[in-house]
Amino acid sequence: MGKEVEIALYKLIESHNIKSIRELGRLADIRPAALNGLANQKRQSISIKHIKKIAEALDITDTNEIIKIIDTDEETED
Repeated sequence: MGKEVEIALYKLIESHNIKSIRELGRLADIRPAALNGLANQKRQSISIKHIKKIAEALDITDTNEIIKIIDTDEETED
């Protein structure tokens, strides 16, 4: 069984009644293109600075609301 990292931005904008990734970008002072890459799992890395800005903008104290490690059905090679 493998692991994947999920960046839960779409869930966050929905649960915080934010209209779009663009609005989250404005609130967090992060380029919407960078947030889109994270939200769509297109980026291979995330900046601690971005996590901090998202947490501050949404008043989040638990990083598990932003980043989750999930099990996949895929087996990984050791």
